[in-house]
Amino acid sequence: MNIVGNRIRKRREEKGITQEVMAMELEVSQSNYGRLEKDDNRLTIPKILKIAEVLEVNIAYLFGEKATNVIHHNNGDHAQAAIGTIYSDKEHIKSLKEEIEFLRGLSRG
Repeated sequence: MNIVGNRIRKRREEKGITQEVMAMELEVSQSNYGRLEKDDNRLTIPKILKIAEVLEVNIAYLFGEKATNVIHHNNGDHAQAAIGTIYSDKEHIKSLKEEIEFLRGLSRG
């Protein structure tokens, strides 16, 4: 299953960024970059971080996690502003399990 690679390719195409540009940003050849999109088991944490930066997305997006941003919370007379990500327990646990399996796959490869 190539969930992360497909999300990267889709976002890259939405932004009009070529594989050549992504390869330059990651300091790899275009053919190596193309293989990253096709086989997401080849992705390393530093590459994922750089890809997210170039594509202007958070890492959660690349892994297909659902998040709700909280911008403002009003508690009576005391307004509190907070920016963060809130996950339902079930979705969060599922995403953590998927991330563990992904990282285990990286360490085997």
